[in-house]
Amino acid sequence: MAAGRRAGDPDTRGEIIAAARREFAEKGFDRTSLRGVARAAGVDAALVHHYFDGKNGLFLACIQVDFRVDQALARALRVPRDQVGSALIGFVVSVWDDPDRRSPLLALLRSVTTNAEVAAMMREGVVGTLLSQVLDAVQVPAGRRPETASLLMPQVVGLIMSRYVLRVEPLASMSAEEVADLMGPVAQFCLTRHDA
Repeated sequence: MAAGRRAGDPDTRGEIIAAARREFAEKGFDRTSLRGVARAAGVDAALVHHYFDGKNGLFLACIQVDFRVDQALARALRVPRDQVGSALIGFVVSVWDDPDRRSPLLALLRSVTTNAEVAAMMREGVVGTLLSQVLDAVQVPAGRRPETASLLMPQVVGLIMSRYVLRVEPLASMSAEEVADLMGPVAQFCLTRHDA
């Protein structure tokens, strides 16, 4: 039996990731330690190091979701140009409403707010890539993209914080369709406000 591994447990790596997601979601990136994750998973800390390249590697493993978000977003954005805002909001809500996806996403959100390195990684990587798809869907000109993105992001992040973290009512209890109907036009305005 390998050091730190429980007998009869074939998915130690998966259990470490599950424990780490809980730790990151509760404590954020900075206050989560590999020793704490090992303790929560019931394994030796050396085993965490065996599977993951430090805390950054473990965090990246934790935020992987069970679908290709870029491909799913591309499918969601196959709508007429004047419906992209509602499609985007509907997509965001559909992803966050899934309880299996919400845990790693909450861990990511809390870590982004407490760690500049994680925030930069998200801003330059995942968010930048996904946001480019949205801006492409409405053909935002290159010179307008930074401003448009900076107006759109507070709408999406504010929605996520209000509905899933703060649980503000009645927003937290609305259906995905209701949220898209109410907030989609605001997102659409941010995306197309420079149209002639």
